[in-house]
Amino acid sequence: MKLLEGKTALITGANRGIGRAIAKCFARNGGNVAFSDIAYDENSVSLEEELRNLGVNARGYASDAGSFTDSEQLVNSVVADFGALHILVNNAGITRDNLLLRLSESDWDLVVKVNLKSVFNLTKAVQRQMIKQRNGSVINMSSVVGIEGNFGQSNYSASKAGIIGFTKSVAMELGSRNIRVNAIAPGFIETEMTSRLPDEIRKEWIEDIPLKRGGTPDDVAKLALFLASDLSEYITGQVISVCGGLHT
Repeated sequence: MKLLEGKTALITGANRGIGRAIAKCFARNGGNVAFSDIAYDENSVSLEEELRNLGVNARGYASDAGSFTDSEQLVNSVVADFGALHILVNNAGITRDNLLLRLSESDWDLVVKVNLKSVFNLTKAVQRQMIKQRNGSVINMSSVVGIEGNFGQSNYSASKAGIIGFTKSVAMELGSRNIRVNAIAPGFIETEMTSRLPDEIRKEWIEDIPLKRGGTPDDVAKLALFLASDLSEYITGQVISVCGGLHT
């Protein structure tokens, strides 16, 4: 039997990068996949097709994860369309990097809204369904930057650190209902976002990684699969780094 057979997952920010890799990993393991992004576009269409070709039910939705109303409507739509919701992956995220000296209020607010408030929005929206089922796994995408900080990323670091505190607190609240809440803290992952970095910066990062390579979205997806499946049924409130040893 496949690890996610009979389960339905909702993944935010899934049109590309880590979210897309998680969606495909879940589908390969028998999970039905609902996914969202700020827009339903050609990436959404192609992902839907890829997932359905793996033999699962799949559907993409346009939804602003930073909006409380959108998040409630999204969860209601997924439950109506799929009949259940067992797994939530809070993956939506952006960067607006700058030194604090030059960081605008709008860039602070936007990063906190998309990265952190979205986690509150979606987790609050799914808890009713998961409590009713007495079963669920919530996986929040933090970052090693949320653990250690990073030059020029005070807004991003704060949002990702906030996710860790939220994860640990909600794990305590929902554990008695058999709902697990964990966080993943990726390190340097080779995505569209990191590909925009100058080559010298990328080389410096990789030199500091004990495994001497950047991670891939699939490296993160494999951990998400473990946390989504019953293999991790006694694990909650944890923050697990996927960083090649960069953070120990």
